[in-house]
Amino acid sequence: MSTFARELVCRVCGATQPLGPTYVCEECFGPLEVRYDYEAISSQLRREEIAKGPLSLWRYRDLLPLVREDSQPVDIGTGMTPLIRADRLATRLGLRHLYIKNDAVNPSYSFKDRAVSVATTAAHDMGFDTLACASTGNLANSVAAHAARAGMRAVVFIPANLEANKIVASGVYGPTIVAVDGTYDDVNRLATLVAEEYGWAFVNVNLRPFYAEGAKTLAYEVAEALGWQAPDHIIAPMASGALLCKIAKGFRELAKVGLMESKRVRISGAQARGCSPIVTALEQGTDQIVPQTPNTIAKSLAIGTPADGPFAIHEIRSSNGHGVAVSDQEIVEGVKLLAETEGIFTETAGGVTVAALKRLAESGAIPPDEVVVVYITGNGLKTPDALDGHLNNLVTVGPSLLELERALGTRHYDAEPVTV
Repeated sequence: MSTFARELVCRVCGATQPLGPTYVCEECFGPLEVRYDYEAISSQLRREEIAKGPLSLWRYRDLLPLVREDSQPVDIGTGMTPLIRADRLATRLGLRHLYIKNDAVNPSYSFKDRAVSVATTAAHDMGFDTLACASTGNLANSVAAHAARAGMRAVVFIPANLEANKIVASGVYGPTIVAVDGTYDDVNRLATLVAEEYGWAFVNVNLRPFYAEGAKTLAYEVAEALGWQAPDHIIAPMASGALLCKIAKGFRELAKVGLMESKRVRISGAQARGCSPIVTALEQGTDQIVPQTPNTIAKSLAIGTPADGPFAIHEIRSSNGHGVAVSDQEIVEGVKLLAETEGIFTETAGGVTVAALKRLAESGAIPPDEVVVVYITGNGLKTPDALDGHLNNLVTVGPSLLELERALGTRHYDAEPVTV
């Protein structure tokens, strides 16, 4: 086995540092990411070898940031999630080639399992004994699960007003849960201080360069499922902006190492209007992110100060994509629309993405013949409270056929019974 990750490189000034638990450039304090030896990868990696790999994200291990040649990935079965041709939803929206990448079926029911599997593997190989995170919910679930798998201690930091279902979905794995009275940005600031003071492996702080790379596999899987071709257009939810950036990077990497032909993919990002700093900057024609105080039912996207915001703006603009912010009512309608047409129950983040898709399709921003992939990142059972008062299809009857028919209106129940 080999590892092709070579060093960390600053995304701003290009300075390099050795692979390790750090995330800030020593020269300019810009964010770091992993640099690979793509020439070596392209000389060895073949589609046929990938096809022989495990049915998880680790079939692409040569394109992931392993820090040891003999690394054994911490894998709970993440990845190779369905790419579903969404014909009924497409027809509703006037499109012809629409696909749903359903990452709601990962082991902890969100796409975060991809990033956390990669980060936990790095943390384990670097000798950490405690895995931690700052989270709006899904990440805490995944960190707790992966720490259990790796035999590591887990400490997860969350906003105190987090959905109860997401707290339970972390607590079952036995982590220490720290609920912070404040927004996610407050939680993240505290986590940064703790990471420096205690030396724990915070997947989205000191291990962020490794953690973020896991999202690239959402591009790899889509391309492989489409016969090693990229789609014309993808739509993804945005919280920090990292997911969208890494999906874009993933498609570029596949072309760079010769696994598919180079193609410019249009990149569009979706946010809730109640926390949309990236879309707001796009609408104002600036690269500067102005922090916002979150006020939306889409709590998993409620990051008022998105670390990757400027990079997400660049990906969207340079690809001729779009940024869309939708209301809470549109989010609920998006959740229902996806469920009613394709049988997929998504959390509120998915409602954001489907609502953005609908807005773009109806405005003509998506040509009918474009091949479009929409990313659904979490399961609806994590946020069922968002639908309270919006579902009115419950019929209550007694154990009587007559009562049922009266309630459903299936017969003229006032007619005289037929005598035989």
